[in-house]
Amino acid sequence: MRISQCAATPQYVYLITKATLTSVNPLRLPPVSHLIATMIQQTSSKSKSHLQGAKLLRAQTWVFDLDNTLYSGVHGLFEQIDARMRGYLAQFLDVDEDEAHRVQKGYFRQYGTTLRGMMINHQMDPKPYLDHVHDIDISAIPPAPQLDAALARLDGRKVIFTNADLAHAERTLERLGIADHFDAVFDITQAAYVPKPEPQVYDTLIKRFAIEPTNAVMVEDIARNLEPAANLGMTTVWVRPITDCEVSKEAPTGDHVDFETDDLLAWLQAL
Repeated sequence: MRISQCAATPQYVYLITKATLTSVNPLRLPPVSHLIATMIQQTSSKSKSHLQGAKLLRAQTWVFDLDNTLYSGVHGLFEQIDARMRGYLAQFLDVDEDEAHRVQKGYFRQYGTTLRGMMINHQMDPKPYLDHVHDIDISAIPPAPQLDAALARLDGRKVIFTNADLAHAERTLERLGIADHFDAVFDITQAAYVPKPEPQVYDTLIKRFAIEPTNAVMVEDIARNLEPAANLGMTTVWVRPITDCEVSKEAPTGDHVDFETDDLLAWLQAL
């Protein structure tokens, strides 16, 4: 990114200053751009280049994760789910909750979801588990009229891509007041219980909904789940989560994150 590019493209400058976007790879930039990258980092914003900003504006499909992405982790909804997972595993495996927690987090890191690890290693039936862990107080998250308005302004169709099940996704979207914006929900059941970040499930997603990856944007709170999307050509947005989960908090280790924000609403409002 050169200064001349920024000066010639006020819409791109708007994305940088308003959407809080910073350069992912500042070490690749020339010295003058290093100064720009430093200034942008001080305002907590993230973007690779003018070309990536332009891709946002012409996106035909927006793929959103659900939990801790479309609502903030500050409300503690996923903590309810996490506790119910641990309790279910403790009973299923006949172990104490400390051991259940160890298994839960280990399988999540290794397999993408705890469910996947339990199905592979313990032949657990997924449906009772999913019913149990999603039997939570959904009122913990408030309606989101501002997010509703921001999504209404966003061109392109919108799809939910979640490792949770359809019933949980529908309840959550209705509670937020944004269900009408989404053309489809691609949940863990439709994915044959193969979770993100397994590359094959991204292939299934784009085939199922005829998505052209180079004209699509994926928004997600777990950075590693964006790598397969980036490899397919999608523009990627990492919503830094508020969570105690170490895997969720891990920063990206490659260059597969195009944009980064800790406030999805403000980021969308700035587009």
